[in-house]
Amino acid sequence: MQPDFLIDARSKSYPLAAAPTQASALAARGWNVLRDDLPYPLAVIRQSALAHNARWMQDYAARRQIQFAPHGKTTMSPQLFDLQLKGGAWGLTFATIFQLAVGVEAGARRAIIANQVVAPADLDGLDALLSQHADLRVWFLVDSISQLRCIEDWSRARNSVRRFDVLIEVGIPGQRTGVRSQEDALALAQAIHASGSAQLGGIECYEGGLTQCDSAHDIPAVAELVRRVVEIAKACDAQGLLPEEAPILSAGGSAIFDLVVPLLQGAGLSRAFTGVLRSGCYITHDHGNYRRLLKLVEQREGVDASLQAALEVWAMVQSVPEPGLALLTCGRRDISYDLEMPSVQRYAPRGSQAAQPAPAGWTISALNDQHAYLRFDPAQGAPAVGDRIALGISHPCTTFDKWRWIPVVDDAWNLVDAIETRF
Repeated sequence: MQPDFLIDARSKSYPLAAAPTQASALAARGWNVLRDDLPYPLAVIRQSALAHNARWMQDYAARRQIQFAPHGKTTMSPQLFDLQLKGGAWGLTFATIFQLAVGVEAGARRAIIANQVVAPADLDGLDALLSQHADLRVWFLVDSISQLRCIEDWSRARNSVRRFDVLIEVGIPGQRTGVRSQEDALALAQAIHASGSAQLGGIECYEGGLTQCDSAHDIPAVAELVRRVVEIAKACDAQGLLPEEAPILSAGGSAIFDLVVPLLQGAGLSRAFTGVLRSGCYITHDHGNYRRLLKLVEQREGVDASLQAALEVWAMVQSVPEPGLALLTCGRRDISYDLEMPSVQRYAPRGSQAAQPAPAGWTISALNDQHAYLRFDPAQGAPAVGDRIALGISHPCTTFDKWRWIPVVDDAWNLVDAIETRF
Protein backbone atom coordinates (compact mmCIF):
# COMPACT_ATOMS: atom_id res chain seq x y z
CA MET A 1 0.00 0.00 0.00
CA GLN A 2 1.06 3.56 -0.65
CA PRO A 3 2.18 6.09 0.45
CA ASP A 4 5.24 4.68 2.19
CA PHE A 5 6.25 5.88 5.66
CA LEU A 6 8.93 5.36 8.30
CA ILE A 7 8.21 3.31 11.42
CA ASP A 8 10.45 3.40 14.49
CA ALA A 9 10.46 2.93 18.25
CA ARG A 10 8.72 6.26 18.87
CA SER A 11 5.49 4.38 18.14
CA LYS A 12 4.21 1.85 20.65
CA SER A 13 4.47 -1.83 19.79
CA TYR A 14 7.47 -1.28 17.52
CA PRO A 15 10.44 -3.28 18.91
CA LEU A 16 12.58 -0.87 20.91
CA ALA A 17 15.83 -2.58 19.89
CA ALA A 18 14.99 -2.69 16.18
CA ALA A 19 16.28 -0.21 13.61
CA PRO A 20 13.68 2.00 11.90
CA THR A 21 12.12 0.66 8.72
CA GLN A 22 9.96 1.84 5.88
CA ALA A 23 6.54 0.21 5.79
CA SER A 24 7.37 -1.16 2.33
CA ALA A 25 10.36 -3.03 3.81
CA LEU A 26 8.50 -4.44 6.80
CA ALA A 27 7.85 -7.85 5.25
CA ALA A 28 11.59 -8.33 4.75
CA ARG A 29 12.08 -8.24 8.53
CA GLY A 30 10.36 -11.62 8.77
CA TRP A 31 8.45 -10.67 11.92
CA ASN A 32 5.56 -12.79 13.14
CA VAL A 33 3.01 -11.83 15.79
CA LEU A 34 2.88 -15.28 17.44
CA ARG A 35 6.65 -15.61 17.54
CA ASP A 36 6.53 -12.62 19.90
CA ASP A 37 8.72 -10.52 17.61
CA LEU A 38 6.86 -7.37 18.66
CA PRO A 39 5.78 -6.19 22.11
CA TYR A 40 2.18 -6.35 23.32
CA PRO A 41 -0.42 -5.00 23.08
CA LEU A 42 -0.39 -4.99 19.29
CA ALA A 43 -3.22 -3.95 16.99
CA VAL A 44 -3.17 -5.77 13.66
CA ILE A 45 -5.21 -5.77 10.46
CA ARG A 46 -5.71 -9.06 8.66
CA GLN A 47 -4.82 -8.50 5.01
CA SER A 48 -7.26 -11.04 3.57
CA ALA A 49 -10.26 -9.56 5.40
CA LEU A 50 -9.22 -6.00 4.53
CA ALA A 51 -8.99 -6.80 0.82
CA HIS A 52 -12.31 -8.64 0.93
CA ASN A 53 -14.12 -5.72 2.60
CA ALA A 54 -12.71 -3.15 0.19
CA ARG A 55 -13.86 -5.19 -2.80
CA TRP A 56 -17.23 -6.16 -1.34
CA MET A 57 -18.40 -2.65 -0.54
CA GLN A 58 -17.20 -1.14 -3.81
CA ASP A 59 -18.91 -3.96 -5.70
CA TYR A 60 -22.09 -3.39 -3.66
CA ALA A 61 -22.18 0.28 -4.70
CA ALA A 62 -21.51 -0.64 -8.33
CA ARG A 63 -24.31 -3.22 -8.37
CA ARG A 64 -26.72 -0.60 -6.99
CA GLN A 65 -25.47 1.96 -9.54
CA ILE A 66 -24.53 4.48 -6.90
CA GLN A 67 -21.27 6.25 -6.07
CA PHE A 68 -19.16 5.49 -3.00
CA ALA A 69 -17.28 8.01 -0.85
CA PRO A 70 -15.95 6.11 2.21
CA HIS A 71 -15.81 8.06 5.46
CA GLY A 72 -12.16 8.72 6.26
CA LYS A 73 -12.66 9.56 9.94
CA THR A 74 -12.80 5.84 10.73
CA THR A 75 -9.15 5.14 9.95
CA MET A 76 -7.47 8.47 9.12
CA SER A 77 -4.95 6.35 7.23
CA PRO A 78 -3.38 7.60 3.97
CA GLN A 79 -2.63 4.00 3.00
CA LEU A 80 -6.26 2.95 3.37
CA PHE A 81 -7.44 6.10 1.58
CA ASP A 82 -5.15 5.10 -1.30
CA LEU A 83 -6.59 1.57 -1.27
CA GLN A 84 -10.15 2.91 -1.37
CA LEU A 85 -9.52 5.46 -4.12
CA LYS A 86 -7.63 3.01 -6.32
CA GLY A 87 -10.41 0.51 -5.70
CA GLY A 88 -12.90 2.79 -7.42
CA ALA A 89 -14.22 5.19 -4.79
CA TRP A 90 -15.87 8.32 -6.26
CA GLY A 91 -14.26 10.35 -3.47
CA LEU A 92 -13.84 10.38 0.31
CA THR A 93 -15.88 11.73 3.21
CA PHE A 94 -14.53 13.60 6.24
CA ALA A 95 -15.82 15.35 9.33
CA THR A 96 -13.30 18.21 9.58
CA ILE A 97 -11.05 20.35 7.39
CA PHE A 98 -8.00 18.83 9.09
CA GLN A 99 -9.17 15.36 8.03
CA LEU A 100 -9.84 16.65 4.53
CA ALA A 101 -6.25 17.90 4.24
CA VAL A 102 -4.94 14.40 5.01
CA GLY A 103 -7.24 12.95 2.36
CA VAL A 104 -6.21 15.51 -0.25
CA GLU A 105 -2.55 14.69 0.46
CA ALA A 106 -3.42 11.02 -0.15
CA GLY A 107 -4.94 11.84 -3.54
CA ALA A 108 -8.64 12.58 -2.97
CA ARG A 109 -10.01 15.09 -5.47
CA ARG A 110 -13.69 14.83 -4.56
CA ALA A 111 -14.80 15.01 -0.94
CA ILE A 112 -17.84 15.55 1.23
CA ILE A 113 -17.44 17.18 4.63
CA ALA A 114 -20.33 15.43 6.38
CA ASN A 115 -20.53 18.19 8.95
CA GLN A 116 -21.23 21.89 9.24
CA VAL A 117 -18.28 24.20 8.54
CA VAL A 118 -18.63 27.43 10.53
CA ALA A 119 -15.34 28.67 12.01
CA PRO A 120 -13.41 31.31 10.01
CA ALA A 121 -10.17 29.35 10.44
CA ASP A 122 -11.81 26.28 8.89
CA LEU A 123 -13.14 28.32 5.98
CA ASP A 124 -9.61 29.73 5.58
CA GLY A 125 -8.25 26.19 5.45
CA LEU A 126 -10.81 25.00 2.92
CA ASP A 127 -10.21 28.07 0.77
CA ALA A 128 -6.46 27.39 0.85
CA LEU A 129 -6.89 23.75 -0.17
CA LEU A 130 -9.18 24.70 -3.04
CA SER A 131 -6.69 27.34 -4.18
CA GLN A 132 -3.77 24.90 -4.02
CA HIS A 133 -5.60 22.15 -5.95
CA ALA A 134 -7.51 23.38 -8.99
CA ASP A 135 -8.99 19.89 -9.56
CA LEU A 136 -10.36 19.57 -6.01
CA ARG A 137 -14.14 19.67 -5.39
CA VAL A 138 -15.48 19.74 -1.83
CA TRP A 139 -19.08 19.92 -0.57
CA PHE A 140 -19.89 20.62 3.10
CA LEU A 141 -23.17 20.62 5.01
CA VAL A 142 -25.39 23.55 5.92
CA ASP A 143 -28.51 23.36 8.07
CA SER A 144 -29.40 26.96 8.93
CA ILE A 145 -29.48 30.47 7.59
CA SER A 146 -27.42 31.42 10.65
CA GLN A 147 -24.60 29.20 9.38
CA LEU A 148 -24.92 30.72 5.92
CA ARG A 149 -24.57 34.19 7.44
CA CYS A 150 -21.32 33.07 9.13
CA ILE A 151 -20.00 31.99 5.73
CA GLU A 152 -21.02 35.31 4.20
CA ASP A 153 -19.35 37.22 7.04
CA TRP A 154 -16.15 35.30 6.29
CA SER A 155 -16.41 36.30 2.63
CA ARG A 156 -16.78 39.97 3.49
CA ALA A 157 -13.93 39.87 6.03
CA ARG A 158 -11.60 38.18 3.52
CA ASN A 159 -12.90 40.14 0.52
CA SER A 160 -13.35 36.73 -1.12
CA VAL A 161 -15.35 35.83 -4.20
CA ARG A 162 -15.21 32.12 -3.36
CA ARG A 163 -18.57 30.33 -3.56
CA PHE A 164 -18.37 27.18 -1.46
CA ASP A 165 -20.21 24.06 -2.58
CA VAL A 166 -22.75 23.00 0.04
CA LEU A 167 -25.35 20.31 0.67
CA ILE A 168 -28.45 20.91 2.78
CA GLU A 169 -28.56 18.42 5.63
CA VAL A 170 -31.95 16.98 6.52
CA GLY A 171 -32.02 16.05 10.20
CA ILE A 172 -34.12 13.91 12.51
CA PRO A 173 -36.11 15.52 15.37
CA GLY A 174 -34.44 14.97 18.72
CA GLN A 175 -31.14 13.96 17.16
CA ARG A 176 -28.13 15.86 15.90
CA THR A 177 -27.67 18.43 13.10
CA GLY A 178 -29.90 19.03 10.08
CA VAL A 179 -32.99 21.04 9.16
CA ARG A 180 -36.13 19.70 10.80
CA SER A 181 -38.80 20.63 8.26
CA GLN A 182 -39.35 21.02 4.53
CA GLU A 183 -40.27 24.65 5.11
CA ASP A 184 -36.90 25.34 6.75
CA ALA A 185 -35.07 23.43 4.03
CA LEU A 186 -36.72 25.48 1.26
CA ALA A 187 -36.02 28.76 3.04
CA LEU A 188 -32.38 27.76 3.40
CA ALA A 189 -32.15 26.66 -0.24
CA GLN A 190 -33.58 30.02 -1.35
CA ALA A 191 -31.10 31.89 0.84
CA ILE A 192 -28.20 29.88 -0.59
CA HIS A 193 -29.43 30.56 -4.13
CA ALA A 194 -29.36 34.30 -3.40
CA SER A 195 -25.96 34.18 -1.71
CA GLY A 196 -22.65 35.06 -3.30
CA SER A 197 -20.75 32.87 -0.81
CA ALA A 198 -22.28 29.42 -1.35
CA GLN A 199 -23.89 27.34 -4.07
CA LEU A 200 -26.22 24.45 -3.46
CA GLY A 201 -25.05 21.08 -4.76
CA GLY A 202 -27.70 18.76 -3.36
CA ILE A 203 -29.32 17.22 -0.28
CA GLU A 204 -27.81 15.02 2.44
CA CYS A 205 -28.96 12.98 5.44
CA TYR A 206 -27.57 10.53 7.98
CA GLU A 207 -29.78 7.57 8.84
CA GLY A 208 -27.55 5.88 11.42
CA GLY A 209 -29.22 7.53 14.41
CA LEU A 210 -32.43 5.65 13.64
CA THR A 211 -30.82 2.24 14.09
CA GLN A 212 -32.29 -0.09 16.71
CA CYS A 213 -30.90 -3.33 15.23
CA ASP A 214 -34.48 -4.40 14.52
CA SER A 215 -35.63 -4.53 10.91
CA ALA A 216 -39.26 -4.13 11.94
CA HIS A 217 -38.35 -0.69 13.31
CA ASP A 218 -35.45 0.31 11.08
CA ILE A 219 -37.09 -0.28 7.68
CA PRO A 220 -40.10 2.05 8.16
CA ALA A 221 -38.08 4.61 10.12
CA VAL A 222 -35.50 4.99 7.36
CA ALA A 223 -38.21 4.90 4.69
CA GLU A 224 -39.82 7.94 6.33
CA LEU A 225 -36.49 9.80 6.34
CA VAL A 226 -35.98 8.89 2.67
CA ARG A 227 -39.48 10.17 1.87
CA ARG A 228 -38.73 13.50 3.58
CA VAL A 229 -35.45 13.94 1.70
CA VAL A 230 -37.07 13.10 -1.64
CA GLU A 231 -39.86 15.61 -1.04
CA ILE A 232 -37.33 18.32 -0.18
CA ALA A 233 -35.30 17.50 -3.28
CA LYS A 234 -38.44 17.69 -5.43
CA ALA A 235 -39.46 21.04 -3.94
CA CYS A 236 -35.98 22.53 -4.36
CA ASP A 237 -35.80 21.29 -7.94
CA ALA A 238 -39.24 22.68 -8.77
CA GLN A 239 -38.03 26.13 -7.72
CA GLY A 240 -34.81 25.87 -9.73
CA LEU A 241 -32.64 25.82 -6.62
CA LEU A 242 -30.54 22.76 -7.55
CA PRO A 243 -27.76 22.68 -10.15
CA GLU A 244 -28.44 21.59 -13.73
CA GLU A 245 -25.64 19.02 -13.49
CA ALA A 246 -26.84 15.91 -11.60
CA PRO A 247 -27.26 17.13 -8.00
CA ILE A 248 -25.92 15.06 -5.13
CA LEU A 249 -28.11 12.93 -2.88
CA SER A 250 -25.97 11.51 -0.09
CA ALA A 251 -26.54 9.29 2.93
CA GLY A 252 -24.99 6.41 4.71
CA GLY A 253 -23.18 4.98 7.66
CA SER A 254 -21.92 1.43 8.06
CA ALA A 255 -24.97 0.05 9.84
CA ILE A 256 -28.13 0.16 7.71
CA PHE A 257 -26.73 1.50 4.45
CA ASP A 258 -28.93 -0.81 2.39
CA LEU A 259 -32.06 1.04 3.51
CA VAL A 260 -31.00 4.35 1.93
CA VAL A 261 -30.20 2.84 -1.48
CA PRO A 262 -33.64 3.83 -2.90
CA LEU A 263 -32.87 7.46 -2.05
CA LEU A 264 -29.43 7.30 -3.65
CA GLN A 265 -30.91 5.71 -6.76
CA GLY A 266 -33.24 8.71 -7.08
CA ALA A 267 -36.46 6.79 -6.54
CA GLY A 268 -39.44 9.06 -7.10
CA LEU A 269 -37.39 11.82 -8.74
CA SER A 270 -37.92 12.93 -12.31
CA ARG A 271 -34.29 13.54 -13.31
CA ALA A 272 -30.81 12.20 -12.69
CA PHE A 273 -29.12 12.68 -9.32
CA THR A 274 -25.68 11.53 -8.17
CA GLY A 275 -26.27 9.14 -5.27
CA VAL A 276 -23.31 8.98 -2.89
CA LEU A 277 -23.00 6.39 -0.09
CA ARG A 278 -20.60 7.25 2.76
CA SER A 279 -19.92 4.09 4.80
CA GLY A 280 -16.75 4.17 6.89
CA CYS A 281 -16.41 1.32 9.40
CA TYR A 282 -16.94 -1.30 6.68
CA ILE A 283 -13.23 -1.30 5.78
CA THR A 284 -12.28 -3.33 8.86
CA HIS A 285 -15.80 -4.05 10.17
CA ASP A 286 -15.91 -5.29 13.80
CA HIS A 287 -16.80 -8.19 16.12
CA GLY A 288 -19.74 -6.55 17.92
CA ASN A 289 -22.15 -3.76 17.05
CA TYR A 290 -21.60 -3.68 13.28
CA ARG A 291 -21.42 -7.45 13.09
CA ARG A 292 -24.93 -7.69 14.56
CA LEU A 293 -26.27 -4.96 12.29
CA LEU A 294 -24.70 -6.50 9.17
CA LYS A 295 -26.44 -9.79 9.89
CA LEU A 296 -29.71 -7.93 9.36
CA VAL A 297 -28.38 -6.34 6.16
CA GLU A 298 -27.48 -9.83 4.92
CA GLN A 299 -31.02 -11.04 5.66
CA ARG A 300 -32.58 -8.08 3.88
CA GLU A 301 -30.19 -8.39 0.92
CA GLY A 302 -30.43 -12.19 0.68
CA VAL A 303 -26.69 -12.87 1.04
CA ASP A 304 -24.93 -15.36 3.29
CA ALA A 305 -21.83 -13.31 4.06
CA SER A 306 -20.74 -9.74 3.55
CA LEU A 307 -18.02 -8.04 5.58
CA GLN A 308 -15.33 -9.65 7.74
CA ALA A 309 -13.73 -8.44 10.95
CA ALA A 310 -10.19 -7.39 10.00
CA LEU A 311 -8.97 -5.43 13.04
CA GLU A 312 -8.03 -6.98 16.38
CA VAL A 313 -5.70 -6.30 19.28
CA TRP A 314 -3.35 -8.97 20.60
CA ALA A 315 -2.37 -8.93 24.29
CA MET A 316 -0.43 -11.21 26.61
CA VAL A 317 -1.61 -12.77 29.85
CA GLN A 318 0.56 -11.06 32.47
CA SER A 319 -1.04 -12.38 35.66
CA VAL A 320 -3.54 -14.98 36.86
CA PRO A 321 -3.86 -13.77 40.46
CA GLU A 322 -6.91 -15.87 41.44
CA PRO A 323 -9.15 -18.59 39.98
CA GLY A 324 -11.37 -17.21 37.26
CA LEU A 325 -9.41 -13.99 36.61
CA ALA A 326 -6.53 -13.20 34.27
CA LEU A 327 -5.05 -9.76 33.57
CA LEU A 328 -4.01 -8.88 30.02
CA THR A 329 -1.53 -6.27 28.76
CA CYS A 330 -4.20 -4.21 27.03
CA GLY A 331 -6.40 -1.39 28.24
CA ARG A 332 -8.37 1.72 27.38
CA ARG A 333 -5.29 3.24 25.75
CA ASP A 334 -5.27 0.45 23.17
CA ILE A 335 -8.77 -0.71 22.24
CA SER A 336 -12.38 0.40 21.72
CA TYR A 337 -14.66 0.45 24.74
CA ASP A 338 -17.18 3.16 23.82
CA LEU A 339 -19.99 0.79 22.75
CA GLU A 340 -19.13 -2.37 24.67
CA MET A 341 -16.21 -4.28 26.12
CA PRO A 342 -13.82 -6.07 23.74
CA SER A 343 -14.59 -9.73 23.03
CA VAL A 344 -12.15 -12.63 23.32
CA GLN A 345 -11.72 -14.08 19.83
CA ARG A 346 -8.71 -16.42 19.90
CA TYR A 347 -5.70 -17.40 21.86
CA ALA A 348 -2.26 -18.90 21.33
CA PRO A 349 -0.61 -20.73 24.23
CA ARG A 350 2.86 -19.58 25.21
CA GLY A 351 5.43 -20.90 22.72
CA SER A 352 2.86 -21.79 20.06
CA GLN A 353 2.61 -20.11 16.67
CA ALA A 354 -0.90 -21.42 16.10
CA ALA A 355 -3.97 -19.40 17.07
CA GLN A 356 -7.18 -21.20 18.00
CA PRO A 357 -10.70 -20.06 18.87
CA ALA A 358 -11.01 -18.91 22.46
CA PRO A 359 -13.35 -20.82 24.80
CA ALA A 360 -16.88 -19.47 24.60
CA GLY A 361 -16.95 -18.56 28.30
CA TRP A 362 -13.94 -16.25 28.22
CA THR A 363 -15.08 -12.63 28.52
CA ILE A 364 -13.63 -9.19 29.21
CA SER A 365 -15.44 -7.66 32.19
CA ALA A 366 -13.53 -4.38 32.56
CA LEU A 367 -10.66 -2.25 31.29
CA ASN A 368 -8.20 -0.03 33.11
CA ASP A 369 -5.77 2.24 31.29
CA GLN A 370 -3.30 -0.62 30.74
CA HIS A 371 -5.15 -3.79 31.86
CA ALA A 372 -8.01 -5.96 30.61
CA TYR A 373 -9.88 -8.24 33.06
CA LEU A 374 -10.44 -11.65 31.47
CA ARG A 375 -13.02 -13.75 33.32
CA PHE A 376 -13.25 -17.53 32.85
CA ASP A 377 -14.55 -20.72 34.46
CA PRO A 378 -11.53 -22.53 35.94
CA ALA A 379 -13.31 -25.88 35.46
CA GLN A 380 -13.23 -25.35 31.69
CA GLY A 381 -9.55 -24.50 31.39
CA ALA A 382 -7.53 -21.47 32.35
CA PRO A 383 -5.17 -19.16 30.46
CA ALA A 384 -1.58 -19.10 31.70
CA VAL A 385 0.95 -16.33 32.07
CA GLY A 386 2.61 -15.83 28.68
CA ASP A 387 -0.39 -16.94 26.61
CA ARG A 388 -1.48 -14.55 23.83
CA ILE A 389 -5.08 -13.41 23.49
CA ALA A 390 -6.69 -11.74 20.46
CA LEU A 391 -9.41 -9.27 21.36
CA GLY A 392 -12.18 -8.29 18.99
CA ILE A 393 -13.67 -4.81 18.97
CA SER A 394 -17.04 -3.15 18.77
CA HIS A 395 -16.76 0.08 16.72
CA PRO A 396 -13.39 0.34 14.96
CA CYS A 397 -13.15 4.15 14.95
CA THR A 398 -12.02 4.34 18.56
CA THR A 399 -9.38 1.67 18.18
CA PHE A 400 -7.73 3.29 15.17
CA ASP A 401 -7.18 6.58 17.00
CA LYS A 402 -5.14 4.83 19.70
CA TRP A 403 -2.37 3.78 17.30
CA ARG A 404 0.14 5.70 15.17
CA TRP A 405 0.83 2.61 13.07
CA ILE A 406 -0.86 -0.78 12.68
CA PRO A 407 0.79 -3.83 11.10
CA VAL A 408 -0.99 -5.68 8.30
CA VAL A 409 -0.63 -9.45 8.66
CA ASP A 410 -1.26 -12.47 6.48
CA ASP A 411 -3.25 -15.50 7.64
CA ALA A 412 -0.16 -16.97 9.32
CA TRP A 413 0.33 -13.74 11.34
CA ASN A 414 3.41 -12.67 9.39
CA LEU A 415 3.82 -8.90 9.07
CA VAL A 416 3.49 -8.04 5.39
CA ASP A 417 2.76 -4.30 5.43
CA ALA A 418 1.57 -1.50 7.70
CA ILE A 419 -0.66 1.54 7.78
CA GLU A 420 -0.17 4.81 9.62
CA THR A 421 -2.89 6.96 11.17
CA ARG A 422 -3.04 10.75 11.14
CA PHE A 423 -5.46 11.76 13.90
